Amino acid sequence: MTKLATFHPPELAVGYDDIVRAADAIRGAVIPTRFEQSRTLGALLNAEIWLKFENLQFTASYKERGALNKLLSLSPAERENGVIAMSAGNHAQGVAYHAHRLGIPATIIMPAWTPTIKVENTRSHGANVILEGQSLEEAYGFAVGYGAERGMTFVHPYNDPAIIAGQGTVALEMLAAAPDLDVLIVPIGGGGLISGMAVAAKAINPNIKVVGVEAQLYPSMLNAVKKSHLPVGGDTLAEGIAVTAPGSLTQQIIETLVDDILLVSEVDLERAVSLLITIEKTVVEGAGAAGLAALIGANRLYKGKKIGLVLCGGNIDTRLLASVLTRELARDGRLSRLAIDIPDRPGQLARVSGIIGKAGANVVEVYHQRVFTDVPAKGTELNLVIETRDRRHLEQVVAELKAGGYVVVVKSSGAGTP
Repeated sequence: MTKLATFHPPELAVGYDDIVRAADAIRGAVIPTRFEQSRTLGALLNAEIWLKFENLQFTASYKERGALNKLLSLSPAERENGVIAMSAGNHAQGVAYHAHRLGIPATIIMPAWTPTIKVENTRSHGANVILEGQSLEEAYGFAVGYGAERGMTFVHPYNDPAIIAGQGTVALEMLAAAPDLDVLIVPIGGGGLISGMAVAAKAINPNIKVVGVEAQLYPSMLNAVKKSHLPVGGDTLAEGIAVTAPGSLTQQIIETLVDDILLVSEVDLERAVSLLITIEKTVVEGAGAAGLAALIGANRLYKGKKIGLVLCGGNIDTRLLASVLTRELARDGRLSRLAIDIPDRPGQLARVSGIIGKAGANVVEVYHQRVFTDVPAKGTELNLVIETRDRRHLEQVVAELKAGGYVVVVKSSGAGTP
């Protein structure tokens, strides 16, 4: 692998050599995850797509890289005094796991609303977890004060040179396997991952494009870099990159080295999570799917390019995942809710079911609505959830029911109705 020998812009906090040293430091303790081409996604999106499976790290996130590099940089006295971090998810687990492995006392401050599963996962790595604050900002303020009073070293999730250098090792592995990549598409929260990757990638290949991705609801880095004033806030599937205040160090690097920042919709995030499960058989969280979501939303910009995507995390609540997959089935016309007016007498349900079965569809749920409906008193509204192969098949089923004399309304089947 070649690089620009003098690549270290003086205004930046991290240089290529820092990332190489980080790679040496964490070797053997952090998994060099798979980096493989997805031919199916490539055919679907008209590009050569390579996936970096950072969701397969022990804690299911790339955050381990920066956390470990930071911990290894501490002096013996700092190790003895312990570390403190603030996080509602992946950074917490990365710090907790490697601090425990290295025998460093770790305290993690998590907002009071943090899901129990994430709290327990962090505690399982041996950390002292304190729930404090109704927002990330409140938890951060508490963590800084609490740690300063006790002489602990604060491990920032992204605005730290050692953290940035550790995250940059992702790009070293990607470009070692595929040095001729045209584009890296990288999620942006606070900016630690894309900053480190941009420094490494531009040193190895100054012609490579580095593109950041933010959730449409949290364009904080885009606002900072482009001096825009887009609203920030809301419930996003990509909570791992839902950051309101990006880092000062990362902003400098991004302004210097990153070629563009894209915003992705919640619908594209959901579709990306679903595609990665159905095609690649891999579970990613919303933030981990952001790169693929960007390709879905801006496919024309990258047609024919060789693209590296980082699946940066796989920690997603199972109920949320089930909801995402079900919603995607509905959008594809594979799961739909029908309302059918039928006479309220024996045999009607069997007749309707027979028509649906003969058309090759499956009834998933069924219930009658006799009170809150406009049908005559001697009638009833039959509500069905049915499973079909695709939207065309759904249209066929509806047509067969109408041919059988029924009034059918498609209540929900994703975007559009037949």
